[in-house]
Amino acid sequence: MSEKDYLQDLTEIKSIMNKSTRFLSLSGLSGILAGVYALVGAYVGNFLINSYKNSNSSISLLPISFFELLLVGIASIILILSVATAFVLTRKKAKKNKENIWNTASKRLLKNFMIPLIVGGLLCITLYQYNLIGLIAPFTLIFYGLACINASKYTLGNIYYLGLANVIIGLISTQFIGYGLFFWALGFGVFHIIYGVLMYTKYEK
Repeated sequence: MSEKDYLQDLTEIKSIMNKSTRFLSLSGLSGILAGVYALVGAYVGNFLINSYKNSNSSISLLPISFFELLLVGIASIILILSVATAFVLTRKKAKKNKENIWNTASKRLLKNFMIPLIVGGLLCITLYQYNLIGLIAPFTLIFYGLACINASKYTLGNIYYLGLANVIIGLISTQFIGYGLFFWALGFGVFHIIYGVLMYTKYEK
């Protein structure tokens, strides 16, 4: 066996091992769109907050509890759009790559991603319960980042750096309470777009 054949066999073995242990069909385009959704949501949220502070605005007449529910509703819509987009585009890419979207690797990916995310979500509910609203944006960034880092070993490695960036920006934002929406836009918006562009140009284009 020549050295060329030996290297080719090693490459094929590595490819087979990656496909069996890692879910490789995450869509970079879904990351870009999720970032765009987050930026739009942050803009709308910032507009509503500024309008609520304006005594001449009709929005300022809303009860604070209803106004908070309105912001939660906007965040929920962004989340649903992002998840739906990721599912549709990832399924399309998996079909193109002849990869089963619901295999052992994708199950491990989902489990390792959801555990930190659920813990962070429950903690944010507790923060809201005790009126520590200023810490909710930093904690969502931190736990989302930890979720990405935890799941990175079961998919393409770029998601690790997305997670690390969100953890860092989340920790920084704890020192700038009141500006959480801008850090949230940076982490979930700008960082997601950069991640999506890198994924798309490297693996999909």
